[in-house]
Amino acid sequence: MSGAAGSAPRGTRRAAAGPAVTAPARRRGAAAGRGARAPRAKPPRLAQLPYLLVLAIAIGGLAWMWQGGVQRAREGTLALAGAMFIGALARLVLPEARAGMLASRRRLVDVVALAALAIGLLAAGLVLPVPS
Repeated sequence: MSGAAGSAPRGTRRAAAGPAVTAPARRRGAAAGRGARAPRAKPPRLAQLPYLLVLAIAIGGLAWMWQGGVQRAREGTLALAGAMFIGALARLVLPEARAGMLASRRRLVDVVALAALAIGLLAAGLVLPVPS
């Protein structure tokens, strides 16, 4: 396809219309311009503590069920439900910066999801028969 009048042939570059910008000036401009990112603030050291507490209780409940088999399924399920309730409560009351990895979506979505999971596990744990 032949070029229209005033256009450069394919494979050649046009000269810039504005003043020439040197490489160091471009780097400074890029750092201060639209593409610049502000340095991230470090999250508080103990921000992951609520998540680690929920994780520890959940792992404990699963280990309890694993070791005890069917006889311990009720207690393990109730422990998992408790962990999910703690996670929902922590996500509800803690600010975004302190919720750590419990904050993966909007607050309402996180709380509803964790509470629904906790209610389901609680119902399952209460329905399971008590071992004799």
